[in-house]
Amino acid sequence: MTNAIGNGPAISVLIADDQEMVRTGFRLILQAQPGIEVVGEAADGAECVDLARRLRPDVCLVDIRMPKLDGLEVTRLLANPKAADPLRVVVVTTFDQDDYVYGALSNGACGFLLKDAGPGLLVEAVRAAARGDALISPSVTVRLLKRIGGQRPAAASEVSSGPLTERELDVARLVADGRTNQELCAELCVSLSTVKSHLTNIQVKLGVRNRVEIAAWAWRCGVVGDR
Repeated sequence: MTNAIGNGPAISVLIADDQEMVRTGFRLILQAQPGIEVVGEAADGAECVDLARRLRPDVCLVDIRMPKLDGLEVTRLLANPKAADPLRVVVVTTFDQDDYVYGALSNGACGFLLKDAGPGLLVEAVRAAARGDALISPSVTVRLLKRIGGQRPAAASEVSSGPLTERELDVARLVADGRTNQELCAELCVSLSTVKSHLTNIQVKLGVRNRVEIAAWAWRCGVVGDR
């Protein structure tokens, strides 16, 4: 199916949640967006794994607590980098618990959202996952990354911000504070294309894959809030 705005194929999404009302709500939100198509729904983890392997959606939205297989095991089976041809999984849950966040991300999830995050963030998380980026609910991002930074202090070679320009450092700091791309545009008074260019340059220079790893680097190296 082609994208509703004419920019290529639509982002295909599989929704897995044991509550029909939640699946329906997510489907209505996503189907209303240009360029997103819900291709399947699953009521338990085993069904999610089966459908995902058959349909090969661009993004799987997966609840944590489901019958048969929980969301963490589903994520491990579908998204772990060691899995054959891994899929992109965004975990969506009611439960704001650190062990769930760490478990999801370590199993290969490229997003972690709370169900009360709102429709806009749900759509943004799907689009981010489809382009290979990662998004975590702002309410858990800073707490998560502070802990990551505290657990693994930076090596001396990492602490130097030499590879980054001053503007790139500003971008990295704001990303570490959980800012969205639109908020980066507003705070730095630049266009969205400029923000995306800065993020790409930072990823290349630091050798990281996405904004979560940029933020982790910033916390680990102690550059957050350092102006």
